[in-house]
Amino acid sequence: MPDAQPSLFGDQPIDPLADGSSRFCRAIKPQLAAIDEATRELAAGLPSNLYLGTSSWSFPGWKGIVYDCAASESTLARDGLAAYAQHPLFRSVGVDKTYYRPAPRVEFERLAEQVPAHFRFLVKMWRGTVEHGVRGRAAKEEETIDAFLNPRMATIDCITPAIEGLGEKAGPLLFQFPPMHIRGSRAHRGFLAQLSSFLAALPKGPLYAVELRNRSLLEDDYAARLANLLAENNAVPCLTVHPSMPSVEVQASLLVLDHTRPLVMRWMLRGNHAYGEAKDLYAPFDALVEPDDASRDALAHLAHAALTAGLGVWIITNNKAEGSSPRSVERLAHRISASLKVHGIDS
Repeated sequence: MPDAQPSLFGDQPIDPLADGSSRFCRAIKPQLAAIDEATRELAAGLPSNLYLGTSSWSFPGWKGIVYDCAASESTLARDGLAAYAQHPLFRSVGVDKTYYRPAPRVEFERLAEQVPAHFRFLVKMWRGTVEHGVRGRAAKEEETIDAFLNPRMATIDCITPAIEGLGEKAGPLLFQFPPMHIRGSRAHRGFLAQLSSFLAALPKGPLYAVELRNRSLLEDDYAARLANLLAENNAVPCLTVHPSMPSVEVQASLLVLDHTRPLVMRWMLRGNHAYGEAKDLYAPFDALVEPDDASRDALAHLAHAALTAGLGVWIITNNKAEGSSPRSVERLAHRISASLKVHGIDS
């Protein structure tokens, strides 16, 4: 089982498998910063099935952009989501902390209570389900077991708490695989077969998204196999802007996107920096330090196609994409809005 860690809100350590509620400290809650009328009009003109958001919400550097006052990371983790969710452009957020440990239902309920009815969360599943060698414990069993692509553990520890806690506010449940050591055609086919069996055994109903960091899985005939197994199991690829992968347009082409299923994309990291380097360069994440027009245009183009088909679209943006994810979201919203207006599509 993962070690006890602070909750999704920065509170005291809890048992990840506990069902009971906890006492939480309270402080002055940050409010939404002043939003100009042009931004509100931009948001009002976007289709209701377009879910833009950022990776997490607890960044002190967003003072004056998202929050009205200076607040610590822990304060924002605890009390910032309600303000974040009032921003007219933010209809989603990435819940990344669940990658490091499963969260109990009570924490997801607390998330859902802080956001409006139209808001949808993108939740990363625990890393044990997608990474070799991480052991966990399903429910309260005594024996620890290998969690990698274990559908029972994924269901008990990750999926059920998220779906039951978030209810209708649950968006994509993301299985983000780290780079894997896959060598040779036999290993590639073996992984794809295991992934197919895993997805087939998960509960029906949630929107599952799969994000890969192995470029080789898009080579040869593996991309077609991957596309087929996702479609057969009602899952979708999560296209990602990340140095380990080709452009999102290339990913979309190779995976032959199912035009009846929602589109899920994440704008993570520029190709010219490592993650830590970008973090140091862009902090405190209050400005677009290195605009990435090519990625923005590609994301907007794919979003336009899906929205034109009436599909739901999620785009979650990281601070390491350009320097400030709220500002990236605003520019991306302008780009998508302009594209839709040209073709006579609005909310």
